[in-house]
Amino acid sequence: MPATLAARLKRDADGLVAAIVQQHDTGEVLMLGWMDDEALRRTLTSGRVTFWSRSRQEYWRKGDTSGHAQWVRSVAIDCDGDALLVRADQVGAACHTGARTCFEAGGDLGAVVGTRPETETSEEKTQ
Repeated sequence: MPATLAARLKRDADGLVAAIVQQHDTGEVLMLGWMDDEALRRTLTSGRVTFWSRSRQEYWRKGDTSGHAQWVRSVAIDCDGDALLVRADQVGAACHTGARTCFEAGGDLGAVVGTRPETETSEEKTQ
């Protein structure tokens, strides 16, 4: 991995960065995984998304056992350097439960829907 990229990453105490995976063509948020420097290097150089499994303490390339692969389309780093956005072409389910997305499987929490206030038009401001 280029030194300039490594210097921009802000890792947690375990050396990991959150990686949000999004379907490249629909914008659908598929899942959240964790990457260390090696998982990110593999993702950037192989065309397949690779994560660090916190529970198994090993690398896993999405789809190697399930067939539900994530093919990399792009990877971006956020302005703070503490999150990655991986745009991928998802084959099959993204969630280990078999759901299309991990957020679909978790369910809606029933948050109150906010409405932004109406804004004045430029014409109203001049009156």
